[in-house]
Amino acid sequence: MNLNVEIDPRSGFCNGVVRAVEQAENYLEFSKSLKSLGSIVHNSLELERLKAKGLEILSLEDIRNLKNDVILIRAHGEPPSTYALARANNLQIIDCTCPVVLKLQEKVREVYDRISGEGGQVVIFGRQGHAEVNGLVGQIGDNAVVIDSLESASRLDFSRPLALFSQTTKDPVEYGKISDYILSRRPDAEVYDTICRQVAHRHEYLLEFARKHTVLIFVSGRESSNGKVLFELCRSTNPRSYWLENASEIDPSWLRDGDYVGICGATSTPKWQLEEIFIYLQKLSDNQ
Repeated sequence: MNLNVEIDPRSGFCNGVVRAVEQAENYLEFSKSLKSLGSIVHNSLELERLKAKGLEILSLEDIRNLKNDVILIRAHGEPPSTYALARANNLQIIDCTCPVVLKLQEKVREVYDRISGEGGQVVIFGRQGHAEVNGLVGQIGDNAVVIDSLESASRLDFSRPLALFSQTTKDPVEYGKISDYILSRRPDAEVYDTICRQVAHRHEYLLEFARKHTVLIFVSGRESSNGKVLFELCRSTNPRSYWLENASEIDPSWLRDGDYVGICGATSTPKWQLEEIFIYLQKLSDNQ
């Protein structure tokens, strides 16, 4: 089977995840272990690699019982209550919150302080329970409404002033539709463009990448919100798109002689994982 295989040069970790992984690895060069509050990245293979170096994944409940230690806060960010808990338990923090998320947290606080006295509401487009969303909601004492679709937006109280934000990794097209709908119901609503530029540009580029290949192999952890969004984007333009976590999941029946195969991934997918898929497909092509 003759296959032409290409890795998307823009896929791989976003800057925030790169920074968090690098800081974890730098610490582990001089220490046997490092505790991370939640998964540093939503990718099981990358987590296994980091765990082998000494990374431990802890829950918030674990942190409540931890004292006089070091913890890493991942790129998703945390609410103020987590920092208060760390101070109370004498925990040193390696803070890897993405600068884009930090800026968004600050803006949410600023806007809430301004509109809450007028009965205004902060609305966040994101996945309920997602770490970044928890961090955003926590900035204002959980006084935010989280929506995840146009349908849930329709249930908002449009009699009150409204300010809309988005989780940084959401689909910009979907956010645009929700923004337009909210403005149609409440023209004076404040709508903030808070999707990460790196993520937004990847959407545009990935559509073109998916179109120019006959088969698309999308590599991502199943828990990745960004992965779900980007895979659906690929599949919307290329029906021969397949989502997997590792090379063992590849079904040769997906492929035909002469296929032009594109390999891409989420912002939580490391380059080494894309390269492993590339090598596997090259061998498959050579052996058949």
